Amino acid sequence: MDLEIRKRELVKEFSPMLKKSTKTSKIWIAFLIAIILVGVVAFIIQAVKGHEVTGMRDNVVWGIYIINFIFFVCLSYSGAFISGILHFFKTPWKNSVMRIVEIITVLSLIIGPIFILLCIGRLDRLHYLFLYPRIQSPITWDIIAILTDLIGCFIYLYLTFIPDFAILRDNSKKAPAWRQKLYKKLAIGYYDTPTQREKLHKITRTMSAMIIALAIIAYSVLAWIFSLTLQPGWNSSIFAPYFIVAGLYSGIGVIIIAMYLIRKFYHLEHYIRKIHFIGAGVILLVISLLFGYFTFSEYFSRWFSHKTHDVNLLNTLFNRYFWMFIFANYIGVIAPIIILFFKKFRTIKSITFAAVIAVLGLWFNRYLIIVPTLETPYLPIQDSRPEFIHYSATWIEWALSFAGVAAFILFFILIMRLVPIIPMSGIIDHEREQKRHPKNLTQNQK
Repeated sequence: MDLEIRKRELVKEFSPMLKKSTKTSKIWIAFLIAIILVGVVAFIIQAVKGHEVTGMRDNVVWGIYIINFIFFVCLSYSGAFISGILHFFKTPWKNSVMRIVEIITVLSLIIGPIFILLCIGRLDRLHYLFLYPRIQSPITWDIIAILTDLIGCFIYLYLTFIPDFAILRDNSKKAPAWRQKLYKKLAIGYYDTPTQREKLHKITRTMSAMIIALAIIAYSVLAWIFSLTLQPGWNSSIFAPYFIVAGLYSGIGVIIIAMYLIRKFYHLEHYIRKIHFIGAGVILLVISLLFGYFTFSEYFSRWFSHKTHDVNLLNTLFNRYFWMFIFANYIGVIAPIIILFFKKFRTIKSITFAAVIAVLGLWFNRYLIIVPTLETPYLPIQDSRPEFIHYSATWIEWALSFAGVAAFILFFILIMRLVPIIPMSGIIDHEREQKRHPKNLTQNQK
């Protein structure tokens, strides 16, 4: 009986997040929809007029669409890896961040591949990738990896939602009829019996182990698309681990930013506490050191080799993209290290600021990997106009990029309207375990 009372209390506590729409939230949602509509207009213009409305030309055939694709996909793989790892920890603080990480993972895997479609000139031939795949091509394996990871992460996310769907089904009598029916269907007959709980735990544990492996394999395949290409700056043997570390770097940063915004907007200070930010900040510090090491190794070996094409690429970076290079590889790495290294700087706001710098720095780092390399090919096109050699994104590309970010945030908000961002089942499991082993859990909290 006490358990049922506790479930009703949690539903009552989190109900405002699911139902109530404040004036600020309505304005924010309207703003996101407006950005998406501008992106739809930009897409229609691009579909009608072709890629001539973008900055992509003969030399630079990839632009910020590919950069956004890499960024979102690396965010999804890092989220899958982190959520899989967190599932194996028994510390109570993981409950407050697990769902944030899981939602980021799935949404990134949905939004990211859309940018690949925007980069394809002939979408009417898209089905050929599936009808006539070349098994020798890394792109074919990348498609397989993304689809497999998307299915696996979606199943994993749904499995973690089932206990909360059951709680909402049994304790949301005042909710609209459509919401009650939806919770009933999504709960699929789960009633939190010991047998069901044990089976769900085993399945979720197995899935968490699988998505860790999928994350490593899938992002390695994406890195091989570049490293197996004979282009200056891409043909590198360390690209796979470099991409994995970069993915974790961006993933931790976005998770910290999401925690800060959700904590502030929904007043969840009781659940998302300073310990979460300090823990994430320390992880970001370690990853930033690794990312800095890989970045230094990549550029130093290229500079020291004295190969003509590497020298040309470095000249492009230091001349045309000097300030972007400084921000991406110096400020974007050193600033988070300085902020997070000293304990007195590890406040919630300073850790979030370091995360923002890290995420922006990583996006520009992806830009420097793609664009300068394509602007300095092995065989440059002679007597071409500068706009055909150099790349500059148009408003069409920026509009679609911001529309992708807006869609990511909007879907995140809509999911939070369906289930609480703090898993109620996790709170109940923690309290149940606390009654069984009060001493051990008290020590873990300390």
